Amino acid sequence: MLNQKDILQTQNMIRKQHLDIRTITMGISLLDCADEDIQKCCEKIYRKITGRAKDLVRVGEEIEREFGIPIVNKRISVTPIALVAASCRTESYVEIAKTLDAAAKTCGVNFIGGFSALVQKGCTDSDWKLIRSIPEAMASTERVCASVNVGSTRAGINMDAVAEMGRIVKETARLTADNDGLGCAKLVVFANAVEDNPFMAGAFHGVGEPECVLNVGVSGPGVVYHALQSVKGQPFDTVAETVKKTAFQITRMGQLVGREASRRLGVPFGILDLSLAPTPAVGDSVARILEEMGLEVCGTHGTTAALALLNDAVKKGGVMASSHVGGLSGAFIPVSEDEGMIAAAERGTLTLSKLEAMTCVCSVGLDMIAVPGDTPAETISAIIADEAAIGMVNSKTTAVRIIPAPGKTVGDSVEMGGLLGTAPVMPVHGESSAAFIARGGRIPAPIQSLKN
Repeated sequence: MLNQKDILQTQNMIRKQHLDIRTITMGISLLDCADEDIQKCCEKIYRKITGRAKDLVRVGEEIEREFGIPIVNKRISVTPIALVAASCRTESYVEIAKTLDAAAKTCGVNFIGGFSALVQKGCTDSDWKLIRSIPEAMASTERVCASVNVGSTRAGINMDAVAEMGRIVKETARLTADNDGLGCAKLVVFANAVEDNPFMAGAFHGVGEPECVLNVGVSGPGVVYHALQSVKGQPFDTVAETVKKTAFQITRMGQLVGREASRRLGVPFGILDLSLAPTPAVGDSVARILEEMGLEVCGTHGTTAALALLNDAVKKGGVMASSHVGGLSGAFIPVSEDEGMIAAAERGTLTLSKLEAMTCVCSVGLDMIAVPGDTPAETISAIIADEAAIGMVNSKTTAVRIIPAPGKTVGDSVEMGGLLGTAPVMPVHGESSAAFIARGGRIPAPIQSLKN
């Protein structure tokens, strides 16, 4: 039960420390929308999404007003479109992307995820159609997010798909050059993608999920930062315990909102994802949490250790507060969306190589990183391969959301606006990875995949 002290403490977190429900995301199965005729398929998709999610935004806003808890985003995720559209007699799935965009606008959500393919062990014809539709789909829609899972611990890494995704990222940047390659901010390449992720741009409704489900993402970097200010100079045991207790409080609030939204919408409650997802706002930064532990600037030596402690403590605190913690749950490090990360990257302390090391211990991967616009597709593919290897070997989700900013070079910045923030263009190695990527085939799964 919540007592008066808990309520007052939570109100203070909301008013002064940027605590919020980052998203309530409704997952919707579209498997029953398959049809040989793409127009009929689109009609079924539109009707199902707008029927299921018609009250999502209204209910979210009602809970915001009644509980006084900000719910920043209301979103939808759907079954990977490469599965839904496999029977369509068409060579492009752009029309389906436009249908998703129209449905999202009708429902009033800011993003819809699931223009996706799962190709960790190989690609079907439908997978290739979806992948090759991504650049035009991202350029011709506002709210649609795409993702492709190219590797897993059980299957290894599909290097043919990795090679293609480097070219897809480059083409997406070219087609959205007028907006600094904004289309790439809506495209994620995964290893070990999860089926119940409520966060964009990588959310999709997995085939193991129910017909419809509500997943909640909670975020509170500012709350954790504030809590650590009370334990300055104390041992790491104390730091970890403080983060755990804070994560427990944050998660409990998310559990309350998730259950209430589920009841009002008549949709099963799925999971609560406790992820420290930063914003460009001052005081809402994961980087500043790491610096509060004693680092002069995020990215200096010790950053990976600090992030490992933070990520683990967040998970431990979250699982005590909810019986269904899932999604990604941990600490995100999207450069453009984190005021402290932006400052560290501009200073040169936070580099691509250091970020890659940090992804070994955080929740996701190389996220919202801008690189020079003339970066070769093969280099982007190699960056994706490196990150997929980290996920594969460590049995964790990793991802790449990278923006080869058209016409930009190191020292420039990319303005994404809103929660997407500002990305300083970071240097990449000039030495070629082309011959490595040209090999194709599949990197075998690691020995730890043999668990039966």
